[in-house]
Amino acid sequence: MTMEETIKCIRPLDEGAMEAAKDRWDAIAKPLHSLGLLEDAIVKIAGMTGSVRVTLDKRAVIVMCADNGVVAEGVTQTGNEVTGIVAENMTRGETSVCQMARVARAQVIPVDIGVAGTVEGPGLIRAKVSPGTANMARGPAMTRAQAVQAVETGIRVACDCVRSGCRILATGEMGIGNTTTSSALASVFLGRPPEEVTGRGAGLSDAGLSKKVAAIRRAIAVNRPDPADPLDTLSKVGGLDIAGLAGVFLGGAACRVPVLLDGFISGAAALTAARLCPPAAGYMLASHVSKEAAAHWILEELGLSPFLTAQMCLGEGTGAVAALPILDMALAVYGGMSTFADIEMEAYEPLSD
Repeated sequence: MTMEETIKCIRPLDEGAMEAAKDRWDAIAKPLHSLGLLEDAIVKIAGMTGSVRVTLDKRAVIVMCADNGVVAEGVTQTGNEVTGIVAENMTRGETSVCQMARVARAQVIPVDIGVAGTVEGPGLIRAKVSPGTANMARGPAMTRAQAVQAVETGIRVACDCVRSGCRILATGEMGIGNTTTSSALASVFLGRPPEEVTGRGAGLSDAGLSKKVAAIRRAIAVNRPDPADPLDTLSKVGGLDIAGLAGVFLGGAACRVPVLLDGFISGAAALTAARLCPPAAGYMLASHVSKEAAAHWILEELGLSPFLTAQMCLGEGTGAVAALPILDMALAVYGGMSTFADIEMEAYEPLSD
């Protein structure tokens, strides 16, 4: 599907299914809403799927891999060759997200959407829009057409996963320099100055952080992205990995399955998707809040509350994958517990104010 066709397919959550799921939680023999956000998540998933019977048996983490031309501004500790190395290691199951995904029973799907070099390996999806973006501090990161192509790549990968049986998608990324592009998007979309939304990424020094802020400020000044036009902003100061993930959020929403945010970069993609299609935010779940500066502002903007606060900032989808076992536990209670009626016990009543 094209991006426009996908957006037209996205519908609000099914209120009837949500009410039925809430009734199921309230009937379970335990204190009301005592699993907090986990109960809310299952209710929300029921609304996404349109069914009170929630299953998350098959899952995948889609990892968009791409390079960013802004690395030329000295905004990172490492060069962009690391993107290809880690992406290739991912195909062999040798990265952090791969180890965690085994525990969470999730398939890792790496996508070369814009790595500067050649990446090989089993299970890699080859969908290179271009070999990295241009340096956004000197001009647009990509063309509008490339941004659309990257978004539609993410839509296609997400929909293919759902067709193969996946009932929940997690998002991840690999791209040296992508906290810089994410900070630029956050600055434009949230209307905050670059110094407020920019963090140290993978451990920048004070001098490195100053370069990063200066590069973002210059990129915004040079390109003048229009916050009212999400594609304009994405193409001028975004990245191919972020564009691909925005497509995953849209594709998941169109297919009526939940999509888990990872950290800050995934959050920037989610915010982009929500600006392209506000109802898509209803299909998002926040796994954790990243240590990056603007991560909590993005979640607030999306109206999402994270399950975990673990000061994680590794990326790759590790935070999103970490949330999957917690959802499994919530479903075990939701689907397996006796009700008050089953044990012939008087149900709890909501406390009045």
